[in-house]
Amino acid sequence: MDTLMNLFGAAVLAGTPLLLGMLGEILTQKSGHLNLGLEGTMYMGAAMSLAGAYYYEQWVTAAGGAASGFVACLFATGAAFLIGVLASLLYCFLTATLRADQNVTGLVLAIFGTGFGNFFGELMGIGAGGYVTVGAATKAAFANPAFPSLAALPVVGKLLFGYNWMVYLGVAVALAMAWFLNHTRAGLNLRAVGENPATADAAGIHVTKYKYAATCIGGGISALGGMYISMVNTGGVWVHDCVSGKGWIAVALVIFATWSPARGLFCALIFGGLSIMRMYVPVPGLPMEIYELLPYVATVLVLIFTSIRQSREHAQPRACGTNYFREER
Repeated sequence: MDTLMNLFGAAVLAGTPLLLGMLGEILTQKSGHLNLGLEGTMYMGAAMSLAGAYYYEQWVTAAGGAASGFVACLFATGAAFLIGVLASLLYCFLTATLRADQNVTGLVLAIFGTGFGNFFGELMGIGAGGYVTVGAATKAAFANPAFPSLAALPVVGKLLFGYNWMVYLGVAVALAMAWFLNHTRAGLNLRAVGENPATADAAGIHVTKYKYAATCIGGGISALGGMYISMVNTGGVWVHDCVSGKGWIAVALVIFATWSPARGLFCALIFGGLSIMRMYVPVPGLPMEIYELLPYVATVLVLIFTSIRQSREHAQPRACGTNYFREER
């Protein structure tokens, strides 16, 4: 029982960056845009969140004060979300306004973002004298349970309340996005844009506005997944290639979740468990490299089975990946 509880808790923590990346991509694809640059966006979010918290601490320390972990979290979150929005704004300008190919633009963003994140992460390390890390207060603010009193409860406390605040942020974003897409006028308009932009345009919906808004906000949410990796997974220390393919897995999870934010919660939990299973369910004689492959093998299998059992209700938005030319209505 203890092993299962520990595995569940570790799966939740490991699945949170995948959840945030996936939610951002779901929102983007609901607008009819396939952004394959998710890996790069997460790298940029990882680097800029660390920069936001680190330079805030340096500024406060130079002024003779003591850095606040809460304020450092705000700076890190703001920096990550902003860089995600800016990267997605560039992507949307190229695809929605200039009608560049979405696949090519996304791949370029993935390559650029990976280089951007690693470059500035290493540059901060050089400036800090070897490696860059945030202070103990900031590390505690990201790592400590969000509800310490409830986390002390037996069994239930550990299962439900023993996580950092970003875990609950991911759950809240998933539930809010599910409600928005299914129960609000703006959400239904967004889904209409992703399914048939010409019809939505004829109905008076501002297609371009919805595409820009969904893509930029989705990019900001995905960048928070990168922030989780640099501020929680690596403990506020920059590690080269820290995202390491999680952005690509998050893109595949969008299909596994059938473009549903609510189902995405369970998908992220499953893949989070697969990524850390080697530490809790060891098989004698089985090389650790096999365990490392499990999330990627599962990704391939998911893509195969979802393609075979595709239904209209749980399919990709019809206009996803196709640029909209109003003149061709």
